[in-house]
Amino acid sequence: MTPRSKTDMIVIHCSATPADMDIGVEKIKHWHVVENGWDDIGYHYVIKRDGTLEVGREEHRTGSHARAVNGTSIGICMIGGSNKEGDWENNFLPEQFDTLKQILETLKDKYDIKKIIGHYEVDDKKKCPSFNVKEWLDNNGISNT
Repeated sequence: MTPRSKTDMIVIHCSATPADMDIGVEKIKHWHVVENGWDDIGYHYVIKRDGTLEVGREEHRTGSHARAVNGTSIGICMIGGSNKEGDWENNFLPEQFDTLKQILETLKDKYDIKKIIGHYEVDDKKKCPSFNVKEWLDNNGISNT
């Protein structure tokens, strides 16, 4: 895995799992490594249903979460984002959004990041993370210029 030479963006994802499926880094890593044949979990961070922040791929390494911007971004995955039928659904809990806000503020300061996007903004086949990221950032006082 190559180190990322530049970090100028954060991409927010969801696991596309129903609300009653409480998984974390280990399950997603299994999907990515065993089932997809990747070298590691694609995301740098995972936010579980109870708001616990788990570390995935080492932060300084290039991610594998949004092909168009992997080389310059950090990927954060929130557990949830679909209903039992597999349709996109914003079913995240307040604890998850609290953790998301905290990690975004930390990473923005650390890397002087100005751009935070949803996966859907670089892959028009996706609605991931199942909520309007720009609107959520605006409503939570997080600048995104």
